[in-house]
Amino acid sequence: MTSDSSESRAAVPTGPDVIKRFWRKLDASPGVYRMLDAESRVLYVGKARNLKARVANYTRLQGHSPRIRRMIQDTASMMVLTTNSELEALLLEQNLIKQLRPRYNVLLRDDKSFPNIEITRAHAFPQIRKHRGRKGDRNTYFGPFASAGAVNRVLNQLQRVFLLRNCSDSDFEGRTRPCLNYQIKRCSAPCVGFISPEDYRESVRDAERFLRGETTDIQERLAHDMEQAAAEMEFERAAALRDRIKAMTNVQSTQGVNPQGVAEADIIGLHMEGGQACIQVFFIRANQNWGNRDFYPKVAEDMSPTEVMEGFVGQFYDDKEPPRMLLLSHGIEDGDLMIDALSEKAGRKVQILVPQRGEKFDLVQSAVRNARESLGRKMSESATQAKLLDGIREAFGLDAAPRRIETYDNSHIQGSHAVGAMIVTGPEGFEKSQYRKFNIRGDELTPGDDFGMMKEVLTRRFKRLLKEDPDRSGETWPDLLLIDGGAGQVGAVVSIMKELGVADIPIVGVAKGVDRDHGKEEFHRPGARPFALRRNDPVLYFVQRMRDEAHRFAIGTHRAKRAKALVANPLDEVAGVGPGRKRALLQHFGSAKAVSRAALADLKSVDGISDALAEAIHRHFHERG
Repeated sequence: MTSDSSESRAAVPTGPDVIKRFWRKLDASPGVYRMLDAESRVLYVGKARNLKARVANYTRLQGHSPRIRRMIQDTASMMVLTTNSELEALLLEQNLIKQLRPRYNVLLRDDKSFPNIEITRAHAFPQIRKHRGRKGDRNTYFGPFASAGAVNRVLNQLQRVFLLRNCSDSDFEGRTRPCLNYQIKRCSAPCVGFISPEDYRESVRDAERFLRGETTDIQERLAHDMEQAAAEMEFERAAALRDRIKAMTNVQSTQGVNPQGVAEADIIGLHMEGGQACIQVFFIRANQNWGNRDFYPKVAEDMSPTEVMEGFVGQFYDDKEPPRMLLLSHGIEDGDLMIDALSEKAGRKVQILVPQRGEKFDLVQSAVRNARESLGRKMSESATQAKLLDGIREAFGLDAAPRRIETYDNSHIQGSHAVGAMIVTGPEGFEKSQYRKFNIRGDELTPGDDFGMMKEVLTRRFKRLLKEDPDRSGETWPDLLLIDGGAGQVGAVVSIMKELGVADIPIVGVAKGVDRDHGKEEFHRPGARPFALRRNDPVLYFVQRMRDEAHRFAIGTHRAKRAKALVANPLDEVAGVGPGRKRALLQHFGSAKAVSRAALADLKSVDGISDALAEAIHRHFHERG
């Protein structure tokens, strides 16, 4: 950045006088305001029932915390969007916070989607499976669950009790004998006709009742059926029903926290300490605990629990359907407004409670205790991580401890299915949400050309960075690059970075030492002699972990790409052939190769394949090349 541009930014007026001039033009409408700095970066997003009254609070420095005073002093301009109501302003505010991630707002950093259980409806024998992402209109969903592990546990239990299939439709259609799940009593084998469609649908209805918490009725009916089977001397059927009742009892006994008076709620507990916060969320559905997840929102030391809780709730449910009840450890300032917003999103009434006694209070205190313990562990880990990053600074002669280390690796087999991988390490350890994979696209590359692959990966990575953040004002620019390789790889990377105009980023190559012994790594830096660290140095272990993590991520990505290529079907490339028509073709001909060799008349004879599509399929396989 040139000195001229720095001087021009310094000349931009900021502070309460700027806000006062903007305030004079406002009226009493509801809306959302944005405060921006001299470089037009958004500092803060807020909502107001009355914009003129709300912004008036920022026209003076007195009466604010140090954080808000800094924000006012940094403000060079403001933007306003008026809305029809305060409710509309609240929804817009939360959406803008998630998009713009302003420096002075509470920010929810880990905001992944949550998995659900999906029961399909398009098949005569519905499949039960884990689902993440957009929900379809035809299928039934239960959730959310806190993690994939929580879903897998419940799916495992449902299979034991209700014997529902989890195989794909294509596997189902292709079976001629039962799979292992039938042998271990996890499936009723509908694929080979061991259960009628009517009985299977009844099992599906029982599973849905179980997921809605209607377990007593199911157990009573199963007990009645067992007694009837025993009376009719159908002892094998009676034993099977007995096993299902026993499995259901085991499920209920291993659920952990199963509140009797709370059928559906998210329990949200907050603990703040040392300028950090942890929020623990328990998911209660159908009177069962469907797991818990902890979150670490970005906060400032002077933020109140009320402010943090309100920011979290607004952002957390911005793209999720809220349950019927939220049980909070701390109240929020605009509780009634938040209730209206969540109720509108859910299409039904949503309650927000801060319980003071009874079972609900005990549940919230359990969430708070978990949040306190999780934050304690995280702070301890962060202190250790800070020492390791400072050790990196000392070992590699950096000006400061790095806040973002990017480690790169490639993976391929003789050049095929080549991928590049980047992992990120920072003050909080491995930041997996920042990991990136690169499918190597260079057609001119020689198979196995590691230098060429690394050049493509780094070029794509830093061209994007230069486009998205040319001033390096964000947090996505690395302070250190770790490369798996020796002097040759480091020299190649240096030349690549010079071509891109980002040659000032420190680069370190990690090469296997004598006899490629783990623990005798040599480190290579541009213009410096190679060196090694003591075998028991914690920094050496830290670097090894980063390199091994990059290698693991690259290998995993490569294997997934290779596996996808192995199961690729030539029919996937034919326009107009979707899953249903592909299934019909495979059932008729037996394989994709047989389809590719079929005569046009034979293709036209397949149910569901029109004459025009048959001609397109025949043309695809017979007129290529």
